[in-house]
Amino acid sequence: MNRNMEILAPAGSPESLTAAVRAGADAVYLGGGRFSARAGAKNFSDAELREAVGYCHARGVKVFLAVNTLLLDDELPAALDFARFACSLPVDALLVQDLGFASLLFRHAPGLKLHASTQTGVHTPSGTKALYGLGFTRVVLARELSLAEIREIHSACPIELETFVHGALCMSVSGQCYFSSVLGSRSGNRGMCAQPCRLPFAAPGGTGHDLSLKDLSMIPRLSELSEAGAVCAKIEGRLKRPEYVAAAAAACRLAADGKQIPPELLQSLGAVFSRSGFTAGYPDGKRGREMFGVRSKEDAAAATGEVLSGLRNLYSKEFMKIPVDFTLKIKYNKPMQLTAADRDGGEATVSGMVPERAAHRALDAGRCSGQLQKTGGTPFFAGETRVELDEGLAVPVSELNRMRREALDALLSRRAERPAIPWADCADPGPEPHRAAPFRLRARFVGTELPENAKGLELCYVPYRTEPRRLAKLLEDGFPAAVELPRGMFGMENAVRRSLENAKAAGISHVWAGTLDAVRLALDCGFTVHGGFSLNITNTPALESYRALGVADAELSFELTLRQAAKIGGNTPRGLFLYGRLPLMLCRNCPAANSPKGCLSCKTPPELTDRRGVKFPVQCYGACSEVLNSVPLSLAGRGNDVERIDFGLLRFSTESEGEAERIINDTENGTGGAAEPNSFTRGLYYRGFAPRREDA
Repeated sequence: MNRNMEILAPAGSPESLTAAVRAGADAVYLGGGRFSARAGAKNFSDAELREAVGYCHARGVKVFLAVNTLLLDDELPAALDFARFACSLPVDALLVQDLGFASLLFRHAPGLKLHASTQTGVHTPSGTKALYGLGFTRVVLARELSLAEIREIHSACPIELETFVHGALCMSVSGQCYFSSVLGSRSGNRGMCAQPCRLPFAAPGGTGHDLSLKDLSMIPRLSELSEAGAVCAKIEGRLKRPEYVAAAAAACRLAADGKQIPPELLQSLGAVFSRSGFTAGYPDGKRGREMFGVRSKEDAAAATGEVLSGLRNLYSKEFMKIPVDFTLKIKYNKPMQLTAADRDGGEATVSGMVPERAAHRALDAGRCSGQLQKTGGTPFFAGETRVELDEGLAVPVSELNRMRREALDALLSRRAERPAIPWADCADPGPEPHRAAPFRLRARFVGTELPENAKGLELCYVPYRTEPRRLAKLLEDGFPAAVELPRGMFGMENAVRRSLENAKAAGISHVWAGTLDAVRLALDCGFTVHGGFSLNITNTPALESYRALGVADAELSFELTLRQAAKIGGNTPRGLFLYGRLPLMLCRNCPAANSPKGCLSCKTPPELTDRRGVKFPVQCYGACSEVLNSVPLSLAGRGNDVERIDFGLLRFSTESEGEAERIINDTENGTGGAAEPNSFTRGLYYRGFAPRREDA
């Protein structure tokens, strides 16, 4: 039995919410009209949200509100207003990605539970400890974790763990995908992902759709997630239809209750949505070609009218999950009285007619109990029934039925009422303009053969696994060497820690950290930590939050325009990505290893080819691989447009030592540029990302 395992279902619309609740979900997650990472879902207006919360609470179902996009400084006041409204309902928790927004919520509403969205990308014990220390009560773990890795996290930190049990798998670690943003100005971190990964991208020897994974399904193995330490099983699918939500929630409910799942239900769930079937590759630690799949015509055709009609039956009636105890008093010459009480302290009492003397057959307690137990059509089921009945009295059955209906209606209404979460109107002064220090350059290299002019840089980031003797030699030769931690550290935190200890022994004291996992690990090891672009810092409170954690300085998100980056205030030193192939995806299942031979231990970066023949290099680092953009970002010749920034990052990946030397010189001198049209990009620095639907 996994009765304590919470079943969390998606509610992308009011119809899906009803389906989730009536199919047996313990909780739902949904988005309002603003700041949701699924802007394409129907979502809920404020009025619909208030109604939804009341509907769910009355039926013993929790409501988690997703406000899980990255925010700009000028959006924070509106986001806080929305959070204050959510507290008035009140929702049971807010799902958040942006650490700056979270820091404000901790001040304004300390009684509000915050869940860290899977968009935070946290996947190690260190990352979960960091979130727990900040005040988060739950983390939605990265989908790429194995059961063994979930157990390791659970053993290391008492924070609640929420894991996905069914639904779509992104090719990239959530929060670390910039594909849609860079190629189409539709930011996944802003809820506008266009899913370019589902288009044809071919790796050598691959399937031709080497960025498209099958959907996850662990429903029949829910107990394994529970045993690994997860307290909540999350179903993906706020963009999917109510029938899908009902099928997944109903199957999870049966699994959580230790009951057999009918094969026809699982078949219908696969028919209503799948991509060439399902996979459990990540939980089992068995990555590779078998995890890949696409949504075929056959998959779409399986969702027949008959299948959908059958699934609608799953939510045609109320799910009877709330025990109710009745106390009925029928006394001579007094109005009848019925009290309905739940097990949460709620109760409702209604009065009835004055009973008459029985002319023939007198009423008995058994008949009264039988009528009270007919709670069908409500979310209640009868628990204990107590009848206090004087002898020789008669009451119409219709009167008993009326009293039962009215008592349950009144109890349901009272269950929907909850006190608001207190909100403190703290003063939130706007950010002070940043005064930048003299501009310096830093560079990241994939190896340790550095050009001579790299000695003049502020920092040179080299791989964390560099031999200690080589690190010491770089320092001895005058290079300001530091190490770059991997953004993907799945299951290898202890190995990375050992590498950091070796680096420290070699004289290294500075570390680049691009995730919260890496930040906490490096700080625990006693390094000066420099935050990377992939921390996704897009507002002043976020930058200040990382400074409060102990980060010395940080690069801002390259999804910002130069103008937006210049507006970020505060005193924390900040940098900007000036040159390099933007990492579009961080993949645990390497697309370049999607041939029948598996990983080829590539000595030169393999390439993915899209349907137009454009090629995207793939490089492995740590526990993951990065899909890089087809051309580098370059601000050559545009240095004067970079304002209020303390340092710039040159991120070398496929460049030769000579090319790196030239680019360093050109950047330092403010000269140079791409020789050919279309051989570089300005990224989002001038065009920006597309407005969200609510902003358009």
